[in-house]
Amino acid sequence: MPDHPEHRYRKEITNRLARIEGHVRAVKDMAAGGRDCPEILLQMAAVQKALDGTAKLLLKDHLGSCVVDAVRHGNEKKVLDDLNKALNNYIR
Repeated sequence: MPDHPEHRYRKEITNRLARIEGHVRAVKDMAAGGRDCPEILLQMAAVQKALDGTAKLLLKDHLGSCVVDAVRHGNEKKVLDDLNKALNNYIR
């Protein structure tokens, strides 16, 4: 058995983050190029929505792998404490 449970969506999460990275770079170029503020804000909202969707997928991955694995091996308190801490930092 591996030390860490399998993360089913890790490749998809990585791909989404790469697309978001490119999108952020494009928004930066828009700002540097003097594009209108409403256009930049619209693109920033799209980036935020993409980040939120990726975070949701990461949470789904974590629940389906780490949390399930922790319950199976009696480590649920630590994993749930870590998850609560991460959620408190993410959702403010």
